[in-house]
Formats: sequence, C-alpha cells, structure tokens
Amino acid sequence: MAEEHNASEPAQAFEDLRAEVSVLRKAIEALPDALAHNRAPDYSPDFGVLGQGMDAIGVSLENLQKHPALKMTPEQHGAAIAHAGSGLIREAVQKFDRATQDADRERYNLANMIGTARSKADQRFWLTIAVSIGLFVGFGVFPVVMRAMPFGLDSATAAVIMRANRWDAGMALMKDGNPDAGRS
Repeated sequence: MAEEHNASEPAQAFEDLRAEVSVLRKAIEALPDALAHNRAPDYSPDFGVLGQGMDAIGVSLENLQKHPALKMTPEQHGAAIAHAGSGLIREAVQKFDRATQDADRERYNLANMIGTARSKADQRFWLTIAVSIGLFVGFGVFPVVMRAMPFGLDSATAAVIMRANRWDAGMALMKDGNPDAGRS
C-alpha cells in the first residue's frame, strides 16, 4: 500500500501542477483586460499644473532673494527704521510749526481787529468825556466870563441870548431875580 500510495503521489502532484498552470494561464490571459479596466489615472495634467506653480514660486523666491532688505544686517534694518521714523517726525514737526505760525498770525490779526475796536470805543469814550467837560465848563465859566467883560458886553450878550433889546432883557432878568419886587 505504501507503494501504491507512492506511485499515485507523483501523478497527483503532476495533476496538481497542471491545474495550477492552467489557473495561471487563465489569469495571464485575463491580465490585459484587467489592466485596461483598472488603469491608474493619468496624473500628467496635474503634474503640469504643479510644475508651473513650482516655476512661479521659484521666480518669486529669486526676486525675494534679490531684495536689498534680505542683504541687510539687523543693525542696518534698525538704522533704516530710525531714519524713516525721524523723517516722519521731522515732517510732523514742520507741519506743526507751520500750523503754529498760522495760528500766531491769525491771533495777531484778531488782536489788531480787537485793538481797532477798542480804540474806536476809547475814542467814543474820550469824545463823550470831552463834550461833557466842554458843556460843564461852558455853562459854568460862561457867566463868570460875561460878567467880567468890559463895556457892558455882558448885558448885550444877555439880550442876544434872550432875543430881546437890552432894556427888556434887563427887566426880564430883574423879574426873574426878584419876582415880588417886579409885581409892584
């Protein structure tokens, strides 16, 4: 039995081999159809777009590398920032100075206008004072001066003021001076 088993073993192994080869042959024959149906997607357009993007990035990087700011040291950056800041401050100070000068000029103009208005008001005040003093002195000093006039000019002046002749003016003055004596 061991011999029968031994003889059938190679035949069985050959049959197993033949079945395996047959399966492999069918698989190899089906391979082109399977490859056609299960083909990997074509990435070449995507790779083209990626390549163009990489080229653009490369150009941008080259331009950035050429920029003078990348070649400067930190100290040089600090000096450039300080210079720009001082320029801005200088400009602001100049504008502020101009605004201050404009404000001073306008203040001076307003002071002149106010001064002119004050001088007009002062002029009116002093004119009023002068007229008042003139009237006071005129009415107060006039009778004294007229009394001291020679040649009877005082009575002539009284007659002119009263619009009468000297006699009637004198009578009117006496009646006014002593009303009781003028009735009798």
